[in-house]
Amino acid sequence: MLSEIQKLFLGDAPSWYKSTIIGFLIFNPILLLILNIFMPENYGRDSGYIDSTFILGWILLLQFIFTLAMALKCYPLQPGGLLAIEAVILGLTSTETIYYEISENLKVILLLIFMVAGIFFMKNLMLTIFTKLLLSIRSKTYLSLLFCASAAVLSAFLDALTVTAVLIGVMIGFYRIYHAVISGGDFRNQQHDFKDNSQINTLKEGELEAFRGFLRDLVMHGAVGTALGGVCTTVGEPQNLVIAGKAGWDFMEFFLQMAPITMPILFTGLFTCVMLEKFSIAGFGNQLPSSVRDIFNDYSNYRNENITTNDKAVLLIESIVLIFLVLALAFSIAAVGLIGLTVMVLLTAFKGVTKEHDLGEAFHEALPFTALLAVFFAIVSVIYDQKLFDPVIRYVLLQDPSVQPSLFYIANGFLSAVSDNVFVATIYIKQIALTIPAGTDQFNNLAIAINVGTNIPSIATPNGQAAFLFLLTSSLAPLINLSYLRMVYMALPYTIILSVVGYISIYTLL
Repeated sequence: MLSEIQKLFLGDAPSWYKSTIIGFLIFNPILLLILNIFMPENYGRDSGYIDSTFILGWILLLQFIFTLAMALKCYPLQPGGLLAIEAVILGLTSTETIYYEISENLKVILLLIFMVAGIFFMKNLMLTIFTKLLLSIRSKTYLSLLFCASAAVLSAFLDALTVTAVLIGVMIGFYRIYHAVISGGDFRNQQHDFKDNSQINTLKEGELEAFRGFLRDLVMHGAVGTALGGVCTTVGEPQNLVIAGKAGWDFMEFFLQMAPITMPILFTGLFTCVMLEKFSIAGFGNQLPSSVRDIFNDYSNYRNENITTNDKAVLLIESIVLIFLVLALAFSIAAVGLIGLTVMVLLTAFKGVTKEHDLGEAFHEALPFTALLAVFFAIVSVIYDQKLFDPVIRYVLLQDPSVQPSLFYIANGFLSAVSDNVFVATIYIKQIALTIPAGTDQFNNLAIAINVGTNIPSIATPNGQAAFLFLLTSSLAPLINLSYLRMVYMALPYTIILSVVGYISIYTLL
C-alpha cells in the first residue's frame, strides 16, 4: 500500500523530484525546531536581529521558486501548494492573511478567469490576422520587432496578461495547424490531438524543432514587449494603479511622469529585439522552415477558397467584439475581468455557443493558473507576515535622499525578480507614503523608481511578472519546450540591457 501511495504522489514527476519535495517538507519543521532551540529570544527582529521564522521564510520562498523552475517536470500547483499548507501549519502565515492577499488581488483573478476565456472564443479572428502577418512578413527580424512593438502598445492601453493570453492562443493555433499536417492529418481537423507526437516520422522531427524555436522566439519577444509597454501607463500593470493612486496621478500625468525613464527603455528594448534576432543571441534567431511556410500558405488559401457565409458572420462578430474590447479597456469602463466576462457572453451568445461542454473548454487554460496564483499569494503572505523585505526598505530609507531613487530601483528590481512585482510595489509605495508627503519631488522620484524597478528587472524570471508566469505554466510552454531556465536565459540580454538603461536614466534624471 505504501509503495502505491509513493507512486501516486505527484504522478509522473521524476523520482528525484518527488524525493526533493518530500525532503523540503521534512526539512522545514526540523530546521524551525533547531533554530528555536539555538537562537536566543533576544534575536527577535524588534531588537535589530533576525529570528527563526524570518530565516525559514526565505528558505520557503526559495523552495517555492524551485517548484516554478521545475514547472515542466511537475505543475507547480501541487508541490507549491504543499509548501503553502506547511507554511500555515508552522505559523509562518495565517489563513486570514492569505484570504486578504487573494481578496486584494481579486481583479487579477477575475481577469484570468474571464478574459482568457473571452479571448478563447475570439481565436478564429486572431488566427486569421496573425496568419496573414506571418505570411506577408518574410523577415524574421521584422516579424519579431512587430510582435514586440505590438505587445508593448497593446499592453500600454490594455494590460499585459490579456496580451499574453492572445499570444498564447495564437501560438497554440499555429502549432495545432502544423502538427495536424505532419502527423498525417490536415488543418481542417479541429479535434486533432496536438500533444501526441507518435505519428511524426524522424525526417520531420528536425523541422518540428525548428518550428518550435521559431514560435518560442516570437512569444518571448511578445512577452518582453508586454513589460516594455506595461511600465508606461496606469493600466499596463496592476501595481501601476496602486502607485498612481498614492501619487494622485491620472492616466496622462502618470505617462508624462514616467516618460523620461520609460521611453529610453522602450526604444532600447525594440533595438535589443532586432540585435538578438540579427545575431542569433540567447537562443533567438530561429527561422521559419520553408516547408512550414508552405503549410500555412495552403491553410490560408484553403480558408480563402472555402470560407462560408457562416465563417464570415463569425469573423464579423469577433471583429465587432474586438473593437468593443479595445475601447472598453482603453476607457476603463469596468474592471478588466468584468470586461472579459462581457466579451465571453457576447461572443458565445452571437456565435451560438450554448452547450456547457463547449463553454468549459475555454476555462481549461486559465483555471489551473488561477489556482497556482492563489498558492503564490499564500507564499506572498509569508513574505508579508515575516516582513522578509523590511530590512531592505529600512536600509534604503536611511540613505541620503539624492541616492534613494537609484537604490529603490535596485532593491525593487531584485525583490521583484524573486517574488512578485505587484506585491513589492504595493509594499514599497505604502511605506514611502507613510514617511514622505505625496506630491513632493522626492515622493514623485521614488514613485517613478518603484514603478520602473518593479516592471523592468522583474523580466529576469517568470515569477517576477504574472504574465511571464502565465506563459510558463500555459499549455503552450511544453509544446515549444519553453522551460523556466530557458525563459531566464532568453530574457537575460533584455534583463541586463534594459535594467542598466533604467538605472542610468533614474540616476541621471531623478
